[in-house]
Amino acid sequence: MPVPAAPLGTLLAFDFGLSRIGIAVGQTHTRTSNPLETVPNKGDQTWRRIEELVREWRPAAAVVGLPLDAEGLDTEMSLKARHFADELKHRTGLSIYFQDERLTSRAADEAFIAMRASGARRRRDSVFKDVIAAGIILENWLQMVSVEWRGESLKANLVFAWMFLFRGDFAQAFVYIE
Repeated sequence: MPVPAAPLGTLLAFDFGLSRIGIAVGQTHTRTSNPLETVPNKGDQTWRRIEELVREWRPAAAVVGLPLDAEGLDTEMSLKARHFADELKHRTGLSIYFQDERLTSRAADEAFIAMRASGARRRRDSVFKDVIAAGIILENWLQMVSVEWRGESLKANLVFAWMFLFRGDFAQAFVYIE
């Protein structure tokens, strides 16, 4: 399946759940994400908060995690995530991209355990796992897209590389020409 070219700029990612929705923000330029917040999934209240975040961050697009089954097929939950994505697009006008999130929960659990072990989080902060998962979803999508993007947009990558070289950020410049 061809991967769409990444929109440039800020992205919001969503880890949809029946109780909570984890939200992360990231950048296509750095291909990184940061946890934003966990929103209780409570109808209109949820949508008001999501719409506030969209106005605040002004993302170029949104990435929604899809909990597919082991064969990569839709599940009952992935269909609900798709419905959430349709509503997100309808309410905000954002382009929506999907990312397979089959291993995201495990990675988020492991990251949360490491944070607890370091003292950065407590057990009662477990809702933070949804935000971690959203960040992992976004970074996985950015990595997948960047491989395709680099292959098809060498000219754009060279422009970014020169921009970072001009700023003296050699490490970031090499990201675009590796």
